[in-house]
Amino acid sequence: MPADSSPPVERQRVLLVTGLLGAGKTTALNVLEDLGWEAIDNFPLRMLERLLDTTQPDLSGGRMPLAIGFDTRTRGFDANALIALVKKLTRRPELELTTLFLDCSGQELERRYNETRRRHPLAGDLPAASGIAAEREQMEPLRRWADLVISTTAFSANQLQQAVREQFSPASGPGMTVTVTSFGFSRGMPPIADLVFDMRFLDNPHWHDDLRPLTGLDAPVGEHVRKDPAFDEAFARIRDLLLLLLPRYRAQGKAYVTVAFGCTGGRHRSVFFAEEIGAALREAGFSPTMLHRNLSSRSADLVEGGQSR
Repeated sequence: MPADSSPPVERQRVLLVTGLLGAGKTTALNVLEDLGWEAIDNFPLRMLERLLDTTQPDLSGGRMPLAIGFDTRTRGFDANALIALVKKLTRRPELELTTLFLDCSGQELERRYNETRRRHPLAGDLPAASGIAAEREQMEPLRRWADLVISTTAFSANQLQQAVREQFSPASGPGMTVTVTSFGFSRGMPPIADLVFDMRFLDNPHWHDDLRPLTGLDAPVGEHVRKDPAFDEAFARIRDLLLLLLPRYRAQGKAYVTVAFGCTGGRHRSVFFAEEIGAALREAGFSPTMLHRNLSSRSADLVEGGQSR
């Protein structure tokens, strides 16, 4: 009997989008829909397996990626039961299933609820903080289980949209997506980071009047940072470490790797170093996505912490 020569059917990409209420699930689903995903929110979880059983490839054999949103309000929500279901589904060879959890600090969620004058669904007659605490307890097993956790505490809606695009655009498809990001320690740690490097050992351009208004994307700042005696050796060692680790992450099947470079304000040293690393990775055959979290933040002596360099 002749071997079957029909082309292999493309795996169905399924993204489960969940997290704390107010952390940005609706925003994330809207971006995914814009990227070509079929997005369904508040889908009854007991029907998830049936939905996936009825999903069919199109005429070309391709399958539209599917994003399913849910939270504690979704009928039949049970974090542990859902994890058991996901474990079962991941064994199906035709599915490529990922779980995204959107997290946020309690203080920021309280601010958002106060700003919108909405009541937290789990709070009843109590303050929003009580509902947030109860919800966090229910969601904690899912947060620990999720493949990808994005903290939106320091994100504007636009920044969350950008982060979702970086992770789930069609170009990020099968394989490994590498994101190189810069940030300012004074404005909080990055919400997603597999590897974090602290650039505060380099001379700070902020304390030079002609460089302060500029950023790490400007040539004078780059020249200043590169002149630091520690720059060349640090750059070479970090570059070589990444070129060692990234292929190993890929071989282990890791879908997303985020490499973060931080300095005090996130505008000078970390930006330049991240750009240089990005160029080195492109030279080595990777296609890193660049993200500068605090590039547009206001330069301020208070943030930089006095006259120390």
